[in-house]
Amino acid sequence: MNNNDLIAVVDDDENIRNLIEAYLHKERYRTIALGSAEEAWELWRTSPPSMWVMDIMLPGMDGYELCRRIRAEAEVPIIMISAKDSEVDKILGLELGSDDYLVKPFSPRELVARVKRQLERWKKTALIEERPSLSESSSPRIDIGDLRLMLEERRAFWREEEVDLTSKEFLMLKVLSEHPNRAFTRDELLTFVWGDDYYGSDRAVDHLIKRIRKKIDQLPVESVWGHGYRMRTDRSVPDHEARTPN
Repeated sequence: MNNNDLIAVVDDDENIRNLIEAYLHKERYRTIALGSAEEAWELWRTSPPSMWVMDIMLPGMDGYELCRRIRAEAEVPIIMISAKDSEVDKILGLELGSDDYLVKPFSPRELVARVKRQLERWKKTALIEERPSLSESSSPRIDIGDLRLMLEERRAFWREEEVDLTSKEFLMLKVLSEHPNRAFTRDELLTFVWGDDYYGSDRAVDHLIKRIRKKIDQLPVESVWGHGYRMRTDRSVPDHEARTPN
């Protein structure tokens, strides 16, 4: 039974909405269908669903912008569907925060399988966030340079100003801050933040770091060429661009 999971299906094609809903209903998911990003945004502001399946090419606000807005506020599974199948389009969708990208025409059964996988992964991620700290310290907060993390409250401060972070952004900073100057591989960070059953690209780590850097200017998270990332404590301003991996 999946009746606790409400999935929002956003597509301006009624036939596609009906098809997706029919297959999701067979798996006992609850759904809500929307024909525009504006309607979807209003739903997000009032009664946010458990997951989003959204088209990119929508009238008015497009799916890219809708995804960006949602991801700026919270972590929730998002699958993008589109007739645009170029690598650039897929990368843009992932960079804006989508978790998966499916090209039209697609198999409805494949979409349902991906929905199941994303929901299961996100639920496991929630459990990971509740597990004990990776460090042996029992302190309810971490102070590292100008960054302060209040662990029990899940609040972050940069130079005494509170920063609004999603759960994955907070968890990423927590992992890096608990082990200053340690170079983590992308695979390690994927396991710590997304869980050991994540099968997506390790580029998800790069995209998450990029979003954090946009929110916290001069954050001393340094790219380690061909390896991953570390939180530096011996420099105040990291040279991001010089170390951005391919």
